[in-house]
Amino acid sequence: MYLKFLMGCIKMNVVIYTRFSPGSTQNEQSTIGQLKVCREFAQKNNWNIINEYIDEAETGTSDNRPQFKRMIEDSSKKTFEGVLVYQLDRFARNRYDSVINKNKLKKNGVRVFSARENISNDASGILMESVLEGMAEYYSVELGQKVKRGMEINAEKCYYNGGKVPIGLKLIEAERIKTVSKSKVLIKKKYAIDEDIAPFVKKVFEMYINGDTMMDIARYLNDYHIKTSKGNEHDVKSVRRILQEKKYLGIYSYDGIEIPGGIPRIIDDNTFNKVSEKMEKNKRNPSRARAKNEYLLTTKLFCGHCKEMMIGHSGTSKTGKLHTYYICKKTREKTCNKKAVQKDYIEDLVVKYARNILTDENINIIANEVIKLAEQEQDNSNINRLNKLLSENEKQRANLFDKLKICDIDSVTKAIFEEIAKMDTEHKQIEAEIEMEERKRTIITIPKIKFFLNDLKKGDINDEKTRRMLVNVLINKIYLYDDKINIFFNTQKEPIDIDVDLLYNIENDLEVRMNEQTGHQNFKL
Repeated sequence: MYLKFLMGCIKMNVVIYTRFSPGSTQNEQSTIGQLKVCREFAQKNNWNIINEYIDEAETGTSDNRPQFKRMIEDSSKKTFEGVLVYQLDRFARNRYDSVINKNKLKKNGVRVFSARENISNDASGILMESVLEGMAEYYSVELGQKVKRGMEINAEKCYYNGGKVPIGLKLIEAERIKTVSKSKVLIKKKYAIDEDIAPFVKKVFEMYINGDTMMDIARYLNDYHIKTSKGNEHDVKSVRRILQEKKYLGIYSYDGIEIPGGIPRIIDDNTFNKVSEKMEKNKRNPSRARAKNEYLLTTKLFCGHCKEMMIGHSGTSKTGKLHTYYICKKTREKTCNKKAVQKDYIEDLVVKYARNILTDENINIIANEVIKLAEQEQDNSNINRLNKLLSENEKQRANLFDKLKICDIDSVTKAIFEEIAKMDTEHKQIEAEIEMEERKRTIITIPKIKFFLNDLKKGDINDEKTRRMLVNVLINKIYLYDDKINIFFNTQKEPIDIDVDLLYNIENDLEVRMNEQTGHQNFKL
């Protein structure tokens, strides 16, 4: 209900995405029909359509679709805030592909809307998707930890752990390990000196010490047809990487840990140090890079006055300290006078209230609600279609067998047998497709959801991943006024109101920080 109200208040730029599947009754006419419905939906909601992406004869079980990939990439340009599809299965049929790509869009401030379904317009529907997204991230991290442990074991033996192999070095087999199933053999590799190229690496260091420029060195390597590890010609950047490569000192490194002697040495310490000192002397002072900040509340924080989305903004004080805020997008156009709010304060406040929601009672409610919604929203359309085709196939085969009983003409009998064989093949194909669709279904249980939410409840409130997950899973949207905040959680319909007394500290803290900024007694955009 609240999201419908929000959609009506905000005039935003959207793009339309349509597709039809290969080998089906869908065709170009299907695309025309999808576009018509989406355009009408956008017009009804007063949205601006700035582009349309159309994939023809492309399956939704994979995100490897040309126009779909271009749309995801274009979202980084921040020119649109919504992707409108005819229905959600046009975006993706695979739940996890959907979560991953929606998350990419979300980071760029873009949402996905369906013209024919209102699942995403309901806070309870968002709850299920948010919990699934959080669980996907949780188990992805768990898998990453197992992979990391395997790489740590490799590092203990100085085995190759992936990445580029610098010129002058190569990989050789170090160990063969049989897997548990014994059907595969893992080959562990380690570094060794490439005797053909190593002399050129030594020459590079000598040339730089003797005054040759990096461009001179690049020309030298190219003249001798020595390629980079990617197989390209050398330039200033590739020469700089060679001169800074610690592997030439025999140092094996992984995850911040260095193991001297873990790799065969090519360059001695004295030569490497001379090069480093000269590079430091010749290096210009770099321009100060602006710190990168993740704005946790992007796409969830809205201005209470004009209902426009609030976005991240930063400024530097006289002391060089970076300060970060959320501002209403319309303050840039000077059509809204909403005050900016200090980023850390508002995020800490929201994260605190989000974790407080995770009581035992609410965890039980969420778990049961997600299971119920998962059953309701399980996309069975394709399985139902396939079962219908299977039933028709079986009926047609039965009819063909009935014809055989009354047919006594050899040529006709032969044709019927050929048709039956064709129907048998089609029957097996349909059964295989049904099995594949069944496997793709998301399998979640109440114990799994409870375990995930309890683990989230016990997480470190200052840990970036925990904070992000609390916001993504539990927060629906936030309306920020100058004197209060309305926080809508996915677990309830009514908002939690935080009044002016709690906001008083925000304003005082903000005013002090604003006065520190160069030439800004009042915060203006």
